[in-house]
Amino acid sequence: MERPLKAADDERPGVLVVVGTRPEAIKMAPVYEALRRRPDIRVDLVLTGQHTDLVGQVMDRFGLQARFDLELMRPGQTLYDVAHGCLDGLREVVREARPEVILVQGDTATVAFAALTAFFEKVRVGHVEAGLRSGDKWAPWPEEIFRRLTDVLSDWYFAPTVRSAENLLKENVPPDRVFVTGNPVVDALQSLDASGTVVDPGLEAALRRRRAGEGRLAVVTLHRRESFGQPIRDALGGILDLVEAEPDLEVVYPVHPNPNVRGPAHEILGGHDRIRLLDPVDYFDLMAVVRWADLVLTDSGGIQEEAPSFGTPVLVLREVTERPEGIEAGAAELVGTDRARILARGRAVLAEARAGEGRREGINPYGDGRAGERIADIVASALRGTPRTVGDWVARDFNPESPGPILN
Repeated sequence: MERPLKAADDERPGVLVVVGTRPEAIKMAPVYEALRRRPDIRVDLVLTGQHTDLVGQVMDRFGLQARFDLELMRPGQTLYDVAHGCLDGLREVVREARPEVILVQGDTATVAFAALTAFFEKVRVGHVEAGLRSGDKWAPWPEEIFRRLTDVLSDWYFAPTVRSAENLLKENVPPDRVFVTGNPVVDALQSLDASGTVVDPGLEAALRRRRAGEGRLAVVTLHRRESFGQPIRDALGGILDLVEAEPDLEVVYPVHPNPNVRGPAHEILGGHDRIRLLDPVDYFDLMAVVRWADLVLTDSGGIQEEAPSFGTPVLVLREVTERPEGIEAGAAELVGTDRARILARGRAVLAEARAGEGRREGINPYGDGRAGERIADIVASALRGTPRTVGDWVARDFNPESPGPILN
């Protein structure tokens, strides 16, 4: 690693953590808290406002306090609006906060344009959840390109898995810049109250019946742009077929507010007495239900990592995924949006659940709950020139044929 970066003589070296969406807030909370616990680091948090209310839930729950808030969100905002707002707003934040390092997470517009701002201002970038690849620039769109652009601009790469690290090394990223840390979403989930108490009445009723053993429970999340149109209608039809074929199955589906999702969801699934179509729900409520569910059907990226933390099997309603580790570990299965395949594989998973074989405890290739600690340790080592104290996380058991990179 290069020589330590130096701040002004009378200041601790600064880290600016950038958050734009709810998943970013969830995954960056353990990183931010680990940095805050270090007396040798000055850390600030900035919200871009790409999401607002959804981020606020997480901020309150984890006790996060932002020094800066760009408040970007507008009705009907486009990627151009977010790009313009991030570039203008973050330029001023960076000049005021004077960080040596900017930390971003994942693959949103906030992430890509925060990394570009850092480049313009000649500030180093650390990318949390670096190295994920689907191999298809259009799926997921625009995330696949955003994460690739961010990795081009980054200086330190915090890969959640060995597979992600290998992707980076194949792209000629210097090995001494790549660190396998695990995914901080596992840290966040391990910090949650496991009581299963939820606030949303629709979720609470479904959870109460499932915990009492009154039937099976499935959770649906469906919102990917590349599925808009016929693919999402096919996926919803498959979910409807599954409910009608399984008389003891109840489905809870927090419906994304985008009209391309909300319209078909209510048209195809609305009115069924065992399908609960809900407005977006509190993240922590949703995780309490995922913990007890027999099955998750999703095209989300994050829930592919979250459900395995509870041993809940996942059917991925996408054609490709940038998280193949879950597939390889047997925690998830890629089924696409084909109506017949969703029905067949859903019934198979539920049959396993009835036989007491549905839980997949212990299968989590995404981390051990110490990712935030590792990332803070690496950043402090770079800034202060001190030795690292926490080793990399390598889940060799989930990919035994891969030796994995030999990292710091």
